[in-house]
Amino acid sequence: MNDHGRPSAPIILGPGFWLGAWAWDEVAAILRAGGHDVTALTLPGLESADADRSAITFADHVDAIVAAVNAAPRPAVLAVHSASGFSGYAASDRVPDRIAAMVYVDTAPGIAPLDPDFADADKPMVWSEIETEENLDGLSEEQKEEFRRRAVPVPGDVIRGSVPLTNDARNDIPSTLICTAFSAEQYQTYARDDPPSFLAGISLLRNTTWFDLPTSHWPMWSRPADLARIIGDVANGRIGA
Repeated sequence: MNDHGRPSAPIILGPGFWLGAWAWDEVAAILRAGGHDVTALTLPGLESADADRSAITFADHVDAIVAAVNAAPRPAVLAVHSASGFSGYAASDRVPDRIAAMVYVDTAPGIAPLDPDFADADKPMVWSEIETEENLDGLSEEQKEEFRRRAVPVPGDVIRGSVPLTNDARNDIPSTLICTAFSAEQYQTYARDDPPSFLAGISLLRNTTWFDLPTSHWPMWSRPADLARIIGDVANGRIGA
């Protein structure tokens, strides 16, 4: 229940590249212990390294998120991490009335395609690139090893594909942006002039709340309790209402 005695919004958790629902296990457990209704998603093609990804499209990821939102008993909080900022924002275009709030976890409302020139069948996780390009602050060696062991290649069309955005109501959804590897100030600065595709929707949002949570790009592992608290507060209407 929220502070007004009404049920809190259900929570749907979308993982970023190479991840499945398992990436949210600790955050989901904390939220469920606090009484929240939580669904963590594994998006199509990310079920296992052996999954057939050859025909999976960006639209399939959007459809999977929309289906989870529509299956919720009432409008839900949709929390998306990293590259699922693209598919999550596209899903909000389809069903804005079914989304009580968006939470962008070290990501933003991306406007697909992420990379229209990506030509490969899929994109495996390359650890040397992660170490060079991403913030790993606060991750234990055990967490890094689990990431390497469980990472699943991303279907190529998820990277180069897109769907039309046609419903401006998506930009009225209360949106909380949790900034971890970069600060809120950096996100806002990068989004002002000629933003990259993953920041392109920021200037369109009309109801935003920003949080700095300095840690790795994967705060569900490095600061799970803090991340769960913010998401839970959104679901209870304490943030971004």
